[in-house]
Amino acid sequence: MIKISGLKNCDSCKKAVKWAKAEGLPAVFRDIRADPVSLEEVTRWGGAVGFDVLVNKASTTWRGLSDAEKTEALGAGAASLLVEHPTLIKRPVFEAGDVTLVGFKAAQQSALKAL
Repeated sequence: MIKISGLKNCDSCKKAVKWAKAEGLPAVFRDIRADPVSLEEVTRWGGAVGFDVLVNKASTTWRGLSDAEKTEALGAGAASLLVEHPTLIKRPVFEAGDVTLVGFKAAQQSALKAL
């Protein structure tokens, strides 16, 4: 089972769910606003892919952060800040067993098909 975490209104997340169904992949979607992420989850994701990948630096939320918060988002306080501001999480986040992938480009699609 592939867990897809993201936002229900996110175009990339919608495409990922539609793609998974079309590929016949067993997947379940989780809206991280309705079902918030835990510090443990975000820490695990960051450990798997790196916080530099997990933090969405193109988001409106990112642009609204102070310089101190941006520094924190890429350092030791990253996980806490992402729990507090889930829209800072790059989406979608895929989890399948011990594999974690972030984003929805060709590389992630190929990796998901190979699982």
